[in-house]
Amino acid sequence: MRPIDEQTVLVTGATSGLGQHLVQRLAAAGATVVAHGRDIQRLHRTREQIRAATGHEVDIIQADLADLAQVHRLADEVLDRYPQLHALVNNAGVGFGAPGAAREVSVDGIELRFAVNHLASYLLARRLADRLVASAPSRIVQVASAGQLALDPDDPFTEHGYDGVTAYRRSKLAQVMASFDLAADLVGTGVSVNAVHPATFMDTAMVREAGQAPVSTVEEGVDVVWWLLTDPDLDRVSGYYFHGSKEAQPDPQADDPAARAWLRRLSDSLITR
Repeated sequence: MRPIDEQTVLVTGATSGLGQHLVQRLAAAGATVVAHGRDIQRLHRTREQIRAATGHEVDIIQADLADLAQVHRLADEVLDRYPQLHALVNNAGVGFGAPGAAREVSVDGIELRFAVNHLASYLLARRLADRLVASAPSRIVQVASAGQLALDPDDPFTEHGYDGVTAYRRSKLAQVMASFDLAADLVGTGVSVNAVHPATFMDTAMVREAGQAPVSTVEEGVDVVWWLLTDPDLDRVSGYYFHGSKEAQPDPQADDPAARAWLRRLSDSLITR
């Protein structure tokens, strides 16, 4: 792995929580940082805060990941602006939501958590894979969750018996399943793909909105993602799910080739322009 100050790194969901802390650490270390966010004002504020804290600049790109057209535009902008890309951290996500909140859908009519937590990261990684291969050694880190629940092929978008926790857990398992497939596709290219539950109930707005008491600090989560991004011993480690810095077993559906193939067909059908 090349030194971090020679890398270009894209982090989604960079205006709060783990994402914001990670881009600040990357900037302080001298990386070329591309910070994604949904709200342009928050992006500018994040850039100013990082400049004040580190003396370094970060680049910003705005896109709403609940709109697949904007995910495509985000990928197009990255490909146009950066001839090299050494790491992608798919961190942006939608949490449980407030207790009892109604089911939400994306701009494309897809259940919101499936759309943002899984589908947007799936599309972005697929669109940027060739640039990551050309820039190898490179890494993709999927910020997933230990809260996983098997998907129902008869109800992939949780239209029946909806609650935010169920939808979230299914979307996060989908993210892990897609990570395993992408890792297999990229064997031998110098690009590693790993999914990680960085820390449990970090002290973030997402956790507080769900009514959960934080049990971990954001810094603990950042430390784990930083390890996955920078540890030279992980150069050839790909296709794993980590709980913190320990290899872990995801929900059994992630190891089912037929289930992964079904999810891949569904995902591909949804991201086609």
